[in-house]
Amino acid sequence: MAAVSALAVAALVTGCEPVAVQGAGSKAASPPHSPPPAARTASAAAPAPPPTTSAPADADDAKPGGEPSAAPSATGGGTTDEPPEPGPRTAPAERVLLRPGSHSAHVRALQARLRQTGYFGRNPTGFYGDVTAGAVRAFQTDRGLPATGSTDLTTWRALLSATRAPTPDELDPPTERPVAAPDERCLTGRVLCISKRSRTLAWMIDGRVVSAMDVRFGSQYTPTREGVFAVYWKSRHHVSTLYDTPMPYALFFSGGQAVHFSADFAANGYGGASHGCVNVRDEKKIAALFAQVRKDDKVVVYR
Repeated sequence: MAAVSALAVAALVTGCEPVAVQGAGSKAASPPHSPPPAARTASAAAPAPPPTTSAPADADDAKPGGEPSAAPSATGGGTTDEPPEPGPRTAPAERVLLRPGSHSAHVRALQARLRQTGYFGRNPTGFYGDVTAGAVRAFQTDRGLPATGSTDLTTWRALLSATRAPTPDELDPPTERPVAAPDERCLTGRVLCISKRSRTLAWMIDGRVVSAMDVRFGSQYTPTREGVFAVYWKSRHHVSTLYDTPMPYALFFSGGQAVHFSADFAANGYGGASHGCVNVRDEKKIAALFAQVRKDDKVVVYR
């Protein structure tokens, strides 16, 4: 009876709190090994900051939750990729249009154009973080403009004159990283095919990639388990009972380890790690994946 009671207590603990990547000799909590009971409800990750707010100095250029309501058009029709210019009675022309903390389709267009000029070495995310600010600062310096790292009207016009309208694929690529060649165990049936080497997740059905997304894993001391598993529980509004941290769109596949959206990954990129879970930073993609995946679908985690 004592053993049964101990197992029952262990089953109440679950979750994957993001942690900073630690070097040798650091201590880290062990990953949970049992699924939780019925999940408590919790709201999804906090919405992205408004375009005029400032982000912390260490913010990365990873996608926060959700996509902007409209994306710039590759042909110039419909919604433009230019931020609105000030009206005749608004602030002076040199007012800031986009700055660190902004999240919008305009930021995505800014990043795509900066990438065309070689100043931004990543795929667009729509979030204005440190990398975007550094790219803007370098662009401003090379053109003799005040190197503020924020995008004012003069900077934006200079960038427009140096680039062309981004294509849809340039604006919204499927992942930041190339999707790995699938493991042979991923080629039949419905599979979450997760590569640690490329840090990507490919949702595959009968050998065809339906969608792909960037992921990150546990740290050295809390590794994500490798092997073949199955989704045994879905929890839309899951909250970790161990760390009191939201784990939206959780797809549990091995004890307390799950594929889920991570607001920390969205904000800080690969500067951190989970406690064993597979973190996804694109909330729109994980929401669509959550709707499609069924209980007992295969999960393959490999190098």
